[in-house]
Amino acid sequence: MIVAFGDSLSAGFGADPGKSFPDFLQKDLTAAGLHWRVVNAGVSGNTTLDGVSRLSEVLGYKPRVTIVEFGGNDGLRGLPITSTRANLEQIIQALKAAGSDVLLAGMTLPPNYGPDYIKSFEQIYVQLAAKYKLTRIPFLLADVAIHPELMQRDGIHPTAEGNEIVAKTVMRYLRPLLR
Repeated sequence: MIVAFGDSLSAGFGADPGKSFPDFLQKDLTAAGLHWRVVNAGVSGNTTLDGVSRLSEVLGYKPRVTIVEFGGNDGLRGLPITSTRANLEQIIQALKAAGSDVLLAGMTLPPNYGPDYIKSFEQIYVQLAAKYKLTRIPFLLADVAIHPELMQRDGIHPTAEGNEIVAKTVMRYLRPLLR
């Protein structure tokens, strides 16, 4: 079992039901003949602290692989980098201790947050991936965020078409973990 554990980007905020990136990922896995079930454990508005509070729910699925997609809401709220890092680290440690491989979805922020905060924020993912030897997606929305037609009006959430592309990005990094 694969669990997509995150916030609105996993939940598919603003897209029709069945059009989140985990939904498209399930379709891509099935089409590739890979027999994995994807569970969408995304909750819109969640911060890393909310993720920590939902760990027992996710661990209950006994995931073989967990896509950890948190941090965007922390960054958009300007929360301290140290607390975001500590919460993500707690999530990673708990998942690894339970025997789940972790695919860490990197995130960035809009330029108005300033280069120092953005760089520190982005480094959370780089440092945690290195420390725990995780596979890391450098930026989950890399192939989508630069194309306004693939983003909703808020400029934060992908459209259904954008989510389909995000799923293909995830699949590239996920495949080696499905040995």
